[in-house]
Amino acid sequence: MARYRDAKGKINRRLGAQIYESNGAVRAYDRRPEPPGMHTRPRKLSTYGQGLIEKQKIKHFYGIGERQLRRYFASLSRKPGKTGELLLSFLECRLDNVVRKACLTRTRPQARQGIVHGHFLVNGRRTNKPSYHVRPGDVIQVRNRKNILQLYHHMENESEGEPCDWMTVDTETLRITIQQQPGRTDISLPVDENMVVEFMSR
Repeated sequence: MARYRDAKGKINRRLGAQIYESNGAVRAYDRRPEPPGMHTRPRKLSTYGQGLIEKQKIKHFYGIGERQLRRYFASLSRKPGKTGELLLSFLECRLDNVVRKACLTRTRPQARQGIVHGHFLVNGRRTNKPSYHVRPGDVIQVRNRKNILQLYHHMENESEGEPCDWMTVDTETLRITIQQQPGRTDISLPVDENMVVEFMSR
């Protein structure tokens, strides 16, 4: 996804959730959680409008574009199981999301930047693709360079997050081990995936 450069707090307010985690975006949402713009009265959204908002949540949360999301959806819709849950589980296993979930960065854009700059190894190999899909058994670690290790130790101490049962994190060595595929209960994004499937199946 091309980097979103507009006010991230506006997106949080429009989608009704803290999708972007930067300090400014969080403060903007806490201060004014209602959608941006001039409003005289609340307007009830159509089914189409609700589905569009749910889809936008996924795009902004995981930092992917429309074509990329459509490609993932088309591929996963051919697999057995609930397409919505398969899609969320697949996106949860993106390398940039794993780095953020492990609290090695404060936001997903920070995680993407670090990956693109080659700060992370996957199974001992340098990987610079934020969209890299990790699997159970994979090991992700920060490159063994003093300045890089200091940077991520500092961010790890300041980052907040929820514990994940599907991965283990060694905070001393900054090493992440993927234990299993994440399930629906492991996904923190407040989204109705069934509405997304219905919207994208039109």
